[in-house]
Order: sequence, then C-alpha cells, then structure tokens
Amino acid sequence: MQPCHRSSRATFSVVRIAGLIALNTVAAAPTASARQAEGLTAIPGIRVGHFTLSERPTGCTVVLVERGAVGGVDVRGAAPGTRETDLLAPMNTVQQVHAVVLSGGSAFGLAAADGVMRYLEARQIGFDVGVARVPIVPAAILFDLDVGGRPDVRPTAECGYRAAEAATTGPVAEGNVGAGAGATVGKLLGGGRAMKAGIGSAARELASGLIVAALVAVNAIGDVIDPSSGEVVAGARTEDGQGLVDVRNVIRGGFTSSGGFPSNNESGRNTTLAVVATNALLDKAQINKVAQMAHDGLARAIFPAHTPWDGDVIFSLATGDYEGEGGVLLIGALAADLVAEAVVRAVRAAEGIPGYPAVRDLTSR
Repeated sequence: MQPCHRSSRATFSVVRIAGLIALNTVAAAPTASARQAEGLTAIPGIRVGHFTLSERPTGCTVVLVERGAVGGVDVRGAAPGTRETDLLAPMNTVQQVHAVVLSGGSAFGLAAADGVMRYLEARQIGFDVGVARVPIVPAAILFDLDVGGRPDVRPTAECGYRAAEAATTGPVAEGNVGAGAGATVGKLLGGGRAMKAGIGSAARELASGLIVAALVAVNAIGDVIDPSSGEVVAGARTEDGQGLVDVRNVIRGGFTSSGGFPSNNESGRNTTLAVVATNALLDKAQINKVAQMAHDGLARAIFPAHTPWDGDVIFSLATGDYEGEGGVLLIGALAADLVAEAVVRAVRAAEGIPGYPAVRDLTSR
C-alpha cells in the first residue's frame, strides 16, 4: 500500500412539466446556494470520501449509499475502464448498489473497489445471497499514469477502504483530491500544453423537495467550456503556455492527425467520470435514462467529448426518499445542467502542479 493522504468531504404531460420546471426554477432560488455548497452529499443517504496518494498525484473517490440506491450507468467514451456495469442494465437481477468508486491509476485503479467491498462487508451491507451479503460496487477509472513520473504508484484496495472510512455527509471537497488528483484537460495538441483539472460537484434542490446533484472527475482530452458564456475556461494552451488555443477553432479548421493531433498511444490518457444522483423514487430503466441525459452536460462543457480517446462514464443513483412529482424528463435535464456546472467547478477549483498549470496560473486569464 502506498502511503496516502486522507481527504474527506463525499409521467407528466409536456405542458405540466414545463410549468413545474418554471415554478421550481423560481421558487428554488433561496435553497439552491445552500445545496450547491454541499454538492453530491446534498442527497440524504449519500456520503463521499476521497483518498489522495502522496507519492504522485492520483487517488480514488468513493460514493457510499449504504442503505442502497437504484443504480444506472451510461458509457459514451470509446476507451472506458469499468467494473460491475452490466448488472446495472434494467433487465438484470440486482436492483440496488451500495457504492460507486471513481479512481485514477488506469485499469490498476479498479482494485480500489475491492477495498470498498471489504468496508461494506464488515458492516453486513450488500446483496443477500443466503450465505453472505455481497456489496454491489460499480467502478470506473481514468488514466493518470503519466502524471507525476511514478506510473507504479496507483490506488490500491487499501486506498478504497480508507476513502470509504473517510466518507462524510459534509460538503464535497473539490479540485486536486481523490480521483481528480491526477486529472488534466486540454491534451488534444499534446500533453505538454495541457492544464490541471480535478473534482467538481454541484447540486440543486427545488421547492418541491426534489434534489438532483452531480460529482465529476474531469480528465478530458478536450477543452472545458463554460456553457453560460461559451468561453474556454481551461484547455490546450498557446505555445508560450500563458493563453488558451480554443480547440473548437482548430478542429473547425480541418486539423488532422498529420497536422498535429497526438497519436493513439500519446492521447489515450483521458476519461471524464461522473456520478449523478437524485432523492426521487425511480426504477432501473428510469435511472438509466437519467444517466443518458446527463451526458448532455459533458457535451456542453467539454469540447470535444466522448472521443475515441476518452472513456467517459456517468453513473446514476436514485435513493427513493422523495416520492413527489418530478419525473425523468425534469431530473435528467437538471442532471445534465449540474454535470456541466460540476465540470467547470472542477477546473476552477484545481491547483497547478509541475507541468500542468491551473486556471488561476494563466497570466492571460
């Protein structure tokens, strides 16, 4: 086990839906800021814990739902690394999950889920199979082995266990923590012009009591765009390292691999991971649809997204504490909004490390 540094923080008609959205958008304003400060832990029953390794920037993030939650997933990137995603399909038997793990370390980092299973098993939490309770812990990884010069350092099962131990209902820590510790963005023109990213989280509570939240570990090959302004927040830097290129213009100009795109080997080092959650009562088919809709948030805030060199994955959770009106359309639309917001928060909260400056480090910003 590598020494770790602990860090915790964790069917309407169309007309009726439109009316509900408008009503709640106005009425929810007083509570939105409070829930925003909490992030994913704004959902009762969810705890979030990070563990960050000390030898190089990498780590894991654990989302605990020990009472169980209906889970879904949608994998859009072409280079994913995942565990236990098949069981989340609506036609499959298991109905609830007990944790979700996001980890750095490429495929090696999937080991972190073993530690979370051990943590939950010790508390007799899991799917009852008669002779034992088997914790259901889906997981996904991002590639950060090239950050920090020590590819042999990656999250282990013990890191996952300690992240679960550290999980709290307090505000989610953002920036260079957990799965976001080694996360970077803007690698389309080569890693030497990339920037530091990290973890971001956002939440919204409506006046009705419906809560939707998101947590994102941003490690994209593309740039991060603020959907509210259309401006690049972080991404591929200019040759002097102090400005931003805006790869939207590069791609629209017909830039090809022969003109400078990194090779497959150089650029397969990405993947943005997210967990979206709601307190609504949804079944597996519905929560899977929420995961699908939430990917719109990645497409709004990252350009390009879902590429051959990103393994973008979004998990979704429904705790079922809220049985009021809501519906998949409303929840999915809010989830997409919050994913985009969390992406932007992740790069703004990040701190620069050697070779990867953060937004705050650019003199032209």
